[in-house]
Amino acid sequence: MLQEQLVRPPIASPSLGYDYDIAIAGGGIVGLTLACALKGSGLKIALIEPQPQSQAAAKGQAYALHLISSQILAGIGVWSAIAPWVEPFKQVRMSDGDYPHVVEFQPSDLQSQALGHVAEHRVLLQALQDFLQKCPDVEWLCPAQVIASHDQGDRVEVQLAAIEASDPVNPTDITGAESIRVRLLVGADGARSPIRERAGISTHGWDYWQSCIVVTVATEKPHDNIAYEKFWSSGPFAILPLPGHHCRIVWTAPHAEAEAIAALDDQTFLAELTRRFGSQMGQLRLTSQRFIFSPRLMQSRRYIADRLALIGDAAHVCHPVGGQGLNLGIRDAAALAEILRTAHQQQQDIGSAQVLRRYQRWRSPENWATLGFTDILDRVFSNQSLPVVVARRLGLRAMQTIPPLKVLSLKFMAGLLGRTPELARKSADAKAKV
Repeated sequence: MLQEQLVRPPIASPSLGYDYDIAIAGGGIVGLTLACALKGSGLKIALIEPQPQSQAAAKGQAYALHLISSQILAGIGVWSAIAPWVEPFKQVRMSDGDYPHVVEFQPSDLQSQALGHVAEHRVLLQALQDFLQKCPDVEWLCPAQVIASHDQGDRVEVQLAAIEASDPVNPTDITGAESIRVRLLVGADGARSPIRERAGISTHGWDYWQSCIVVTVATEKPHDNIAYEKFWSSGPFAILPLPGHHCRIVWTAPHAEAEAIAALDDQTFLAELTRRFGSQMGQLRLTSQRFIFSPRLMQSRRYIADRLALIGDAAHVCHPVGGQGLNLGIRDAAALAEILRTAHQQQQDIGSAQVLRRYQRWRSPENWATLGFTDILDRVFSNQSLPVVVARRLGLRAMQTIPPLKVLSLKFMAGLLGRTPELARKSADAKAKV
């Protein structure tokens, strides 16, 4: 893993008027993907992260990575380090509660070997952090945070505050603030993005009436690399296969019900979980703590401002149904990297409104479509009105019996219907030649 670096004044380039080309605020998966995707571009990048890298990599989340996300990571050159530690899902079964007609998606529907992969947070972050060791144009300013930014016409001044690290391996008692000058600031600092708020970019959306319980279980029988999306009246219930006899559960229910379920003792919780989970994998055993969060839908009214671009959760947040969130962020990073590379090659100002509008026009409509899709999916399958129940079950039967409809639905959910980033095309073309 990269060694944590102390915040220090960078070597200025007086003739150019800036210290770095790009400052990326946020060293999570999406921010690191952008930095990695810009390797070899000739752009000098500062990566600003408030958490020590070892602490950031220790989070226990797991994600469903769509096919296009693995293609992007392969195009960057990091997938080979990730692939041995993730679990492919080779079938997805979507069902409406106990309704017997199940829609089954197969790799053949996409002419691929898998429909996607399930990856743990630490695996993705570690691989991206390690990859950046081979990126001499990327410098870590960590642990630190952006406390202010000031547009100065042809550049932006970014003020940083050092954070005292509690990591005994890499302690620091540095205090005070430093300033760096960059051509573009990228906000990859999460759903409550301080950078977005300071830029005055408003958002619209809403909190859902549901909460999600997340837990990992060990199964008695193999999961056979099958992912499940079961829609109960209380909300979606997802089962994601992990390496070994393990699965990640994302269980959605109204707030009060979810809180009551999460508070059950282990034996009672497992009994209720098995009732929803089914008996196909035998006896279940808890292997992680339960945690609960409240999903929301959020779309920034703009993804750009003066010398500023937002990516990932800083720009948008969606309901976890279908596992879209991180995948949208990875596509944001790939799209922005492609636009910045092209602009730099054409000797254009990478922080100009003209360049940044290309990113806004590319990603905002596609993200809107996905946010709307996840919202409708959750609302339709959580609705017990008889006409809605009949309509959605007819839809499931149509999807199962009309192959073009099923393939179209799967491509949309896998992110394969929008504009494909060059990194993903590069990876797909390389596989086609093998």
